[in-house]
Formats: sequence, C-alpha cells, structure tokens
Amino acid sequence: MASLPKITCRTNGPYYLLSEPDPAPVPNLRRASGDACATVRGVTLCRCGGSKTKPFCDGTHSKIGFNGSNTADPAKNRRESYAGKRITILDNRAICSHSGICTDELKSVFRQHGEPWIEPDGAAVAEIIATIKKCPSGALSYAIDGAEAKPPQRAPLVSVTDHGPYAVTGSVELSGVVFGAGASTEHYTLCRCGASKNKPFCDGSHWDAKFRDPG
Repeated sequence: MASLPKITCRTNGPYYLLSEPDPAPVPNLRRASGDACATVRGVTLCRCGGSKTKPFCDGTHSKIGFNGSNTADPAKNRRESYAGKRITILDNRAICSHSGICTDELKSVFRQHGEPWIEPDGAAVAEIIATIKKCPSGALSYAIDGAEAKPPQRAPLVSVTDHGPYAVTGSVELSGVVFGAGASTEHYTLCRCGASKNKPFCDGSHWDAKFRDPG
C-alpha cells in the first residue's frame, strides 16, 4: 500500500510536500561504486506570497524576511455549537478561510450579517449538509442526534486555489502542527499569501492583502 503524502512547514520557509516518503533511486545518478543514489521525492511550495514561480518556492522568503510564526489569539480557537431541531452545526471561526461558499450558497442558514450568524433551522437538513461538505477549511461540521459526521473518504490532493490558499483534502498529514479545536484533519486550508495570523492555516487574509497569482 502506497504511503500517503506529507506536508511539513520549514521554519520561516516554504511548505515541503513529500509525495514519495520512501527513498527511490534517482534516474541517471550513480555513485563511483555503481550504487544508485536514492532519495525521497517532493516539492517546495511557496508560503511567503512572494515567489515569482508560484506555487513553487523560489527562495524569496529569505530575501523578504518571511516569518512563519502563528500570531493568532489562542482564545479565539474554540468551536461553537448551533443546535437546531434536526441538526447541530459546529463552527470554529478561528480556522475559517473565508471562502464565502456557505454565505453565498445558503444565506438562510449562514447569515453574514445576522446574529447569531448560523440559523440551523433555516433550511432543509440535506441542503445544510451539502453546503457544509463544501467548506474547504474544516471550520464547519455537523452532528445529528448527538453523533458527529464522519469525514469523507477521498484521495490525497493539494489544490492551488486561484488567488487563495492551498486546499488540502484526503487526510494529508501536516507534520508538527497542532490543529484548531474540532478542526478536520481530512481537509484544511494552508496560507500561501504570507499574511495569515493563524499560520500555517489560512485565515482569509489573502483578501485584504489582495494576493494574486501570476498572469
């Protein structure tokens, strides 16, 4: 069985996406003895926002003094429950990437300017579940009759969203990183604009930073 890919965050540097963690021979490279030179295989992905070869790292992080520290308020890292008659919606605002999918697609439940902002009885359960399943950050989840929904079973994938974060699905391991309260480890979003306070996770700062991809 093939090993799952893994992501590591290099200190004040890029993400390293390790696609093949088992050392494999490098084509056309041999030692003097004739033995193959083997290495693990992966790519470095920009997370400072400044690379000219996005999504790949070009070393700009060292030139601009990129700081990969998490400066978010830990007190905001909490999951709230919004109980309705048929479904309970769970939400951790601290890890939201502000993709806008929920507020755009189901305004009767996810009310951008309402209080409380989630109305769990505002739509049919099936509609709510379908919308929550589109949440890329894992901030939203749900429970029915006290049982929290199980994560989907998907192949591992890192998607480079247009002018936004890396959307990770399929339980790709994020090494050495503590996830937020109740956060999904099956899917999450990683900052690539360099401006998030909740590094390595996206907090929507790419909108204010006007982060753009080349071309």
